[in-house]
Amino acid sequence: MLHKTVFIALLALFAVSLTACGDHAGAEAKTASGVTETVSLNVENMTCATCPIAVRKALERVDGVQSAQVDFETKAATVTYDPQAATVSDLTEATTNAGYPSQRKE
Repeated sequence: MLHKTVFIALLALFAVSLTACGDHAGAEAKTASGVTETVSLNVENMTCATCPIAVRKALERVDGVQSAQVDFETKAATVTYDPQAATVSDLTEATTNAGYPSQRKE
């Protein structure tokens, strides 16, 4: 009986987390201005496969960032953000403060 109760509780928790993730993703897709821009950054100091996680998290903490993908092999980040809430300078400052200096790709 205990196993069934635990299973039902875990199933309910999983369902709640899926709903929360869905709501969160929908909120991220909307911006205050309704406009997004995408920028590519060259990122320095990434020396292992876990470094991109730290870079991505630093970028995602910047207000206005909708998404951030970081690639270890190319040492690059692609960031989609609301230009009325964030600037490229905000993005490069965030990565630099995390120990990974970056600059806009030309």
